Amino acid sequence: MNAAPDDGATYIVHGGNPIAGTLKPGGNKNAALPMLAATLLAGQPVSLENVPDIRDVGAMLDLLGELGATVTSQGSGRWSVDPSTVSTQTLTSILAGDIRASFLLAGPLLGRWGRAVLPRPGGDRIGRRPLDTHLHALIELGAEIEVLPECYVMKAPRGLHGANIFLHEMSVMGTENAVMAAALAKGTTTIHNAASEPHVQELCRLVEAMGCSIRGIGTNVLKIEGQRDLGGATAVVGPDLIEVGSFIGLAAVTGGRLRITGALGHQHHRMTRIGFGRLGIHWEDDGDDIVVPAGQTLEITEDLTGGIPKIDDGPWPAFPPDLTSIAVVLATQARGTILVHEKMFESRLFWVDRLISMGAHIVLCDPHRAVVVGPARLHGQDLASPDIRAGMALVIAALCAEGESIIHNIKQVERGYENLHERLRSLGADVERRT
Repeated sequence: MNAAPDDGATYIVHGGNPIAGTLKPGGNKNAALPMLAATLLAGQPVSLENVPDIRDVGAMLDLLGELGATVTSQGSGRWSVDPSTVSTQTLTSILAGDIRASFLLAGPLLGRWGRAVLPRPGGDRIGRRPLDTHLHALIELGAEIEVLPECYVMKAPRGLHGANIFLHEMSVMGTENAVMAAALAKGTTTIHNAASEPHVQELCRLVEAMGCSIRGIGTNVLKIEGQRDLGGATAVVGPDLIEVGSFIGLAAVTGGRLRITGALGHQHHRMTRIGFGRLGIHWEDDGDDIVVPAGQTLEITEDLTGGIPKIDDGPWPAFPPDLTSIAVVLATQARGTILVHEKMFESRLFWVDRLISMGAHIVLCDPHRAVVVGPARLHGQDLASPDIRAGMALVIAALCAEGESIIHNIKQVERGYENLHERLRSLGADVERRT
């Protein structure tokens, strides 16, 4: 897998075609990345299936290789990682500065080898994203950490030990790092105020399959029984709930009928159903499939008291923060007024100026809140993708707009959506990828 960026690539999009057909969602990016990092905990090879072929995953695989792990493609989204060949615990690659998930290597490196030197991580520019939650948890487990301008130097000269930890925020990656470090710590670790998203649960189940006992999976209190060593395992990465939510919205605003197979709607999309339902978007569950009907009339539902309704995000099981940008675009196509309140990231809504240039009626109240009045007739524009989710939101806007849109910096979108342009074309979209 090649993680090198292609800075000059663009999407040429002509809007107006309904998105219809059948879609199989890709593997969950936010599960695949920590699960790949967790392979370092094992003494034998670990195999993962349904790993998405996206830029961020490619970068993580390359980073594992730079550490000395033997990374082998087994075809069709299957990867084997043998950590027995790891020869260093220091990363200097520029790739580590490109993705935020590179810091997920801290927990397993400290737990297994008692040392980690990692560059400052990159990722989406959506406001301050401090690593304090990760660092405090690792320190409570016995790590000594030196924060330098260019990197983090971490060591555990006496090994890690179990601890009673209360995270000061429900950080997904902070929880994941703490779980991985605790898996090889001496004694029992209890993590309070832990994140409980589906991808956190998938990581915990993989660590369990390696031989570690974890109680409370799916709750906000995790109890991990540290082990002296862990063995190999095989796991399947589940469907990407953010991709599923993105395509539900895309089908609804373009008017097509879409079946999303294996989407686990009953498990993953109950809050998305409530949030999107305020915009008039609905779908049916058919077993594990989601069926979005054609020709929906999008109309915003007022609060029961007659007030302006709101879509706001929060830690699981609240409305997913990664669907907030998508919700803003969907709201531009629904009749009525709604407030979108992004609570989790302080700069995530700054991209809406692109939507306004396309004809959307949006008032950006402050870095966290936007009032959207719809429906608006969007028209094609020359656009740039600022981050993964806003980039996908712009793709959706372009597909329901009149005329041609050119979307630059698509490497951001392709960090999170596998083979996006070809999958869109298979569903009837007029999208061309140019390099």
